[in-house]
Amino acid sequence: MMKARHYMTFLLIMAAVMVWPLRAWGDTEILIGLIPEENIFNQMDRHRPLAAYLSKKVGATVRFTILSRYGDVMDRFVSRKMDGAFFGVFTGVLAIDRIDAEPIARPVGLSGSSIVQSYIFVRNDSGIRDVNDMKGKRIVFVDRATVTGYLYALSYLREHGVASPETYFREVSFAGSHGSTIYAVLDGRADIGTVKSTIFQKLVAKDPVIKEELSIIARSRELPDTTLFLRKDLPQSLRAKIKAALLAMDREPEGVNVLKKLEAQKFIDAKKEDFAAFYDIARTAGISVKTYKYR
Repeated sequence: MMKARHYMTFLLIMAAVMVWPLRAWGDTEILIGLIPEENIFNQMDRHRPLAAYLSKKVGATVRFTILSRYGDVMDRFVSRKMDGAFFGVFTGVLAIDRIDAEPIARPVGLSGSSIVQSYIFVRNDSGIRDVNDMKGKRIVFVDRATVTGYLYALSYLREHGVASPETYFREVSFAGSHGSTIYAVLDGRADIGTVKSTIFQKLVAKDPVIKEELSIIARSRELPDTTLFLRKDLPQSLRAKIKAALLAMDREPEGVNVLKKLEAQKFIDAKKEDFAAFYDIARTAGISVKTYKYR
């Protein structure tokens, strides 16, 4: 009788030990930030199914939140105690350099590409074809904390002899998102804009007027698309589980449906080396990640 009682106690202890990690994760909310690339309501709608999918696969509640603007991304990441975020190129480099975050995975778009470019574009009727034509015009950027929406254009202008956009252009403004930047030029509120290629192409597919009215006059080299980063102090087993779930999505029906909502084919592995091209652009633009004032 005593042996049986000890055996039952042993089984209960073992069961508790086996269940504990799942219970600990299940009680934990994993908060992941999204940078504001387009209409934030559309962006959240596209990511909500991914949150539900990852919650199911990981055994913890995954929740997305839209970060208010690019320039606040690091402070918001730290102050709101986020566990991860989908970062662009510059914010990704900041995450690596300043908070030692780890790149996990990035999506492959419906075109089959996981890379992006920065586009500098103008209205077709503007008469602008090169930097000389831009003098005294109005330029709109996305935010100082984005490569595709600012830093590439800065490097391009410097390469063509423009040291100070503030004195070269009649007006310099920041729209806050790629979509808003495109429509600022389309609507005639600015003459020149610079944006992320995938957002430009997506809006062209939805609104043919954009293709008819706007022309791309410069393109950056290829850069990695928006990438999921996670804090390194998250348990390694949890990070591995999130990564495995993302990389396997395209191999099961439920995952494929979620990918369709994201307008992606699949997720692929991401690593720090993917961001090497950024440093060439930064050098030409005359900035250092450690000292650059992006707000």
